[in-house]
Amino acid sequence: MTQLKVPLRHYLQFTDLSTDEYAYILDRSKILKHKFKAYETWHPLHDRTLAMIFEKNSTRTRLSFEAGMFQLGGHAVYLNTRDTQLGRGEPVEDAAQVISRMTDIIMVRTFGQDILERFAANSRVPVINGLTNEFHPCQVLADIFTFHELRGDIAGKVVTWVGDANNMAYTWLQAARILNFQFHFSGPSSYPLDMSRISEAEAQHLKVFDNPVDACMGAHLVTTDVWTSMGFEKENQERLKAFADWIVDEQKMSVAQPDALFMHCLPAHRGEEVSSGVIDGPQSVVWEEAENRLHVQKALMEFLLCGQFN
Repeated sequence: MTQLKVPLRHYLQFTDLSTDEYAYILDRSKILKHKFKAYETWHPLHDRTLAMIFEKNSTRTRLSFEAGMFQLGGHAVYLNTRDTQLGRGEPVEDAAQVISRMTDIIMVRTFGQDILERFAANSRVPVINGLTNEFHPCQVLADIFTFHELRGDIAGKVVTWVGDANNMAYTWLQAARILNFQFHFSGPSSYPLDMSRISEAEAQHLKVFDNPVDACMGAHLVTTDVWTSMGFEKENQERLKAFADWIVDEQKMSVAQPDALFMHCLPAHRGEEVSSGVIDGPQSVVWEEAENRLHVQKALMEFLLCGQFN
């Protein structure tokens, strides 16, 4: 199979792709998922190597990228910063120069977005954000694909976020602007969104609620995350008290649309950010959502390395 050389592009935040490109990625994810379910071999990335660099722990990110690269005919190499020269102070810029000369695509899961951007600026191959403190675009892409599969186009719909103003919340807001849906946010006043990070265009798709029940009113999708993200463990007890009223429970889901979906990027803490009745209930699609990381990331890697297939 002949593959054309495509321009170097990175996927560091949700804004790195256009509306039309997301339409292609979503459609391509569906095709690749069908191939997976049908045991149909498809190896467009034969002889390609993915480097996976982890500074933060992971289950779903490592498994989905490693399995996905294998399913596309390539190979994945796991690198943990504790076990590499990055953990001994090697400059990010130097590491990017070396790793990108030995591999074809790189996924980085780290703390600061600035680290990821410095790495990408010195990479000769595409770099993908596997998670930073600021953004988690691959997860939101998987969530949107899950909604697309089950409910159709997300444009014009209402997505409600209940909980912490974390990397997922900011990424959802970026997606709201690009894919034209409304984003409802509700969290404790002591943990607000940083409006300096939000563009005027994004703000047009945002509505902030003091009361989480009001935020869920008429929502087509209700989603949340843990109250204490990685790196903020020292704040856990304080956060448990502050977020106590922001659990996604049956009351909040009852005021959403009758066919509203519940999502959570996992791992979840039942009885904290979500009740057992919701996450294990009929409106929850968290397992489909988790699986779909595999398929959207395959579509993303294929797109970055091969461009669009007709």
